[in-house]
Amino acid sequence: MEELYPGLFRLRIPIPRNPLKELNSYVVTGKDRNLIVDMGMNRIECEEALFKGIKELELDLSKTDLFVTHMHADHSGLIGKVASPSSTIYCSRPDADMINMQGNLMELMKGFITVGGFPPDEYQIAIEKHPGYRYRCREQVEFTYSKDGDTLSYGDYTFTVIHTPGHTMGHLCLYDQEKGILLSGDHILGDITPNISLNAPDEDPLTEYIASLDKIAALDLQIVLPGHRSIIKDGYARIEELKKHHVERANEVLSILQNNEQLNAYQVAGKMTWDMTVPFDQFPIAQKWFASGEALAHLVYLETKGQVKRKPAGDVVLFSLN
Repeated sequence: MEELYPGLFRLRIPIPRNPLKELNSYVVTGKDRNLIVDMGMNRIECEEALFKGIKELELDLSKTDLFVTHMHADHSGLIGKVASPSSTIYCSRPDADMINMQGNLMELMKGFITVGGFPPDEYQIAIEKHPGYRYRCREQVEFTYSKDGDTLSYGDYTFTVIHTPGHTMGHLCLYDQEKGILLSGDHILGDITPNISLNAPDEDPLTEYIASLDKIAALDLQIVLPGHRSIIKDGYARIEELKKHHVERANEVLSILQNNEQLNAYQVAGKMTWDMTVPFDQFPIAQKWFASGEALAHLVYLETKGQVKRKPAGDVVLFSLN
């Protein structure tokens, strides 16, 4: 636990055996009520670390509300363990609905994921090993829906809710304009790049993500407090780095398609550069899942720009240069 600003603390919640390493959970303390922003996965290591921090801060959970930046289990898994009957639990409606869908979400995705060429016979294994499925919130949650422009006041902080779709459809950030503090969830990360994956038809998450980056770049940013890893002192520089990263990834996809007439997203992912020390066919199945989703997001982004076209081929979609 560390106090970053008066009454604003960071709790580091471990995420064992995961490239993310840990979650940054933020706590804002106030005279009347407190706020916890993101909580960790629904697993004992996360629960113990979170409650250790709660104990050190002497938080009264009956006077503590929760804010969930987005649906992923490393941010929402412990809602049911932390919330009291008097807690208000904030989340965007799209992501709140996904959290409350429980395991049904993965089944709904099943038919779509194979469209990108993900091997159907590996799908059930991917579900069982997917951390978002294994460590999800198991309780039905009564959410208070937050939307762009809402304000929340806790202690000495007044936050504006900012809708930043891309990483998820309903991803939200919190911004204190007076202090220039942005709690960015997984929208802006410093040491790693947020995964931008296509998980449902009729989405274009990368186009939305870049627009969301531009939306944040228009703010007065003094400091960015991300959901993982290091605090970001120069938010503007990091935004430009993230945008450049996706331009480079999109160009890599175009280069792959230039050398291969028609490929599905899974095949494109297998030819992309990843921060792994083994060939794509030896990736852990969960990493294949994330890589395929990200490849598909870049393909749809390029399709939106008119540089790539799609062609149905049975149950799979093939992509080629336009």
